[in-house]
Amino acid sequence: MEKFVIHGGKPLVGEVEISGAKNAAVAILPATILAGGKCVIENLPNISDVSASVDILSAMGAHVRVINKHTLEIDTAHITATSVPNELSRQMRASYYFLGALLGRFGKATVAMPGGCNLGPRPIDQHLKAFVALGAKDSVEYGMISVESDSLRGEDVFFDTVSVGATINAMLAAVMAEGQTVLENVAKEPHIVDVANFLNMMGADVRGAGTDVIKIRGVKQMHGCTYSIIPDQIEAGSYMVAATITGGNVLIKNVIPKHLEPITSKLEKAGATIEEFDDSLRVYRTGDLEPLNIKTMPHPGFPTDMQPLMTVLLTLAKGTSIITEGIWENRFRYVDELTRMGANIQVDGRVAVIEGVQELLPAPMRAADLRAGAALVVAALAADGVSEVDEICHIERGYEDIVEKLRGLGADIKRVEKPAGVLRQAAL
Repeated sequence: MEKFVIHGGKPLVGEVEISGAKNAAVAILPATILAGGKCVIENLPNISDVSASVDILSAMGAHVRVINKHTLEIDTAHITATSVPNELSRQMRASYYFLGALLGRFGKATVAMPGGCNLGPRPIDQHLKAFVALGAKDSVEYGMISVESDSLRGEDVFFDTVSVGATINAMLAAVMAEGQTVLENVAKEPHIVDVANFLNMMGADVRGAGTDVIKIRGVKQMHGCTYSIIPDQIEAGSYMVAATITGGNVLIKNVIPKHLEPITSKLEKAGATIEEFDDSLRVYRTGDLEPLNIKTMPHPGFPTDMQPLMTVLLTLAKGTSIITEGIWENRFRYVDELTRMGANIQVDGRVAVIEGVQELLPAPMRAADLRAGAALVVAALAADGVSEVDEICHIERGYEDIVEKLRGLGADIKRVEKPAGVLRQAAL
């Protein structure tokens, strides 16, 4: 099994290019099923979650042609299967988007309960609520979710909780339903808007994405198109934190600064200086890190995916910080790894109290999930000495070429397969 070996304690300096948004890509790829023809998807991140989505499409009969590292041509004209292979759908949480796409085109779909990171219960009741409102029947047996309808009809749907997944799945199912669908209390994240824009490029009529209410007028048929995915706000935020915690100076390119405003605001309060340009940001820090109070919330609040990274940053702040997790129950499981590095963090349910320390110490660590893994990499970059991060498969689900990008900023990081003991001896 591979791991990262990181010799930290050096400021990150230079430029880094941000990849396409993971959370948009894993919804847009299933959405190509609705086209029933050829779609060219540009700015795809080269990550394992995208590979898993492509494997599912191929297994179901789609023709996938690689144009370049970040561009695929996907022809879904010949898809006839309406069931996603069990072993493939369990690889990633976002496999549930195939439910909405298949239901929208074929009137039925079967997908395994989603996999991905274990951040606590991930109920799909709001997804099913939307499907049932549109006229589908649902069943869950032996870990498989099935939905079926003779004729989908537009309807008003009010979500009990704000859910990114349910919002997107409802859009996918509704775009070819007869009549008008009104979705209320929807998620407003940038990738919601990106998926809506993609659907409209394929001939859908989706309005209001990015607000509390989305209205969809059903169309009889959709078609292929060429579409470029937005930059990844969480990858950008991760490099912003890495530059700040190491006291570096990094130009972060291919971003939409407006998407980063909740992150930028908190980092500036923590002591970072951030200069905004049209499609890039410069992040640097010269003074001390200041403590913060943060509560994660749906967009435009502070994103839950950035919570582990901000926790790492605040371990070195001059004072006491409080982070409240407003989305997921199990998002502080990585804290034990940080305490091994000398961090002073007390967790009570969804609240973490962080007392800043002088320094983080190098240590061997294990990535429990995607964003926690990225946070441990950032912690290792800040610690003066050699750290190891194991189970990096989680990290590579959402970060393209992370080793190469960090090396381009001057980091001493490498991917290895040797036993940890041998690595420590070699480092000494």
